[in-house]
Amino acid sequence: MNDKQRVAIHAAQRVENGMLVGLGTGSTADYFIAELARRRAEENLQITAVSSSVVSMRKAQALAIPLVGIEHVTHLDLYVDGADEVTADNTLLKGQGSDLVKEKLLARACDQFLVLVDQSKMVERIGARFPIPVEVMPFAWQMVQQGLEQLGGRGQLRETDKGLAVTSYGSLVLDMVFNAEQDSDEIDFILNSMPGVIEHGIFRGLADIVFLAVDGKVQEISS
Repeated sequence: MNDKQRVAIHAAQRVENGMLVGLGTGSTADYFIAELARRRAEENLQITAVSSSVVSMRKAQALAIPLVGIEHVTHLDLYVDGADEVTADNTLLKGQGSDLVKEKLLARACDQFLVLVDQSKMVERIGARFPIPVEVMPFAWQMVQQGLEQLGGRGQLRETDKGLAVTSYGSLVLDMVFNAEQDSDEIDFILNSMPGVIEHGIFRGLADIVFLAVDGKVQEISS
């Protein structure tokens, strides 16, 4: 069993009958979804799920997990997802998969947000290993980029093998790097205040517990 699978199985034990559960996206979230499906089949666990992306929706559908559309949800019991970076105060960086809007909606609407990581995701500051994804309105990206550069950032539009990366909602993504002297609180404030920004990858004050896999065991780091 690898570390991703270990934390996913640990988190799945928090799911109880009758819960509405938010499903994250990515390789660790896939293990969590698979464990939920196993518990439904073997333990008769009764749950409903809402997905953070088309990818997690298809994974859940393939495993016969009952789903409800996010447009029908105002509150959920639990949201479980991975993260690209985590700092000591449980601030997260997410969004390498470009599903920022749904992920942050679910993180804010749940009673408890559980984050699944291994040691490679722990960093001293947000942006240490990855650029900060900034989802922008297509017609505004140049203005947003210029505005962020004036405030200490630098970056460019995200590209894929097929051209510019486009989100599920037709938005573009700027991958921005900021000065090491700018902490996540400052960058979060800048991004929240910038016209043309739809959402960004800093999740501050949202994670309730980080499940960290270390040396074959799972540590729980509460906020």
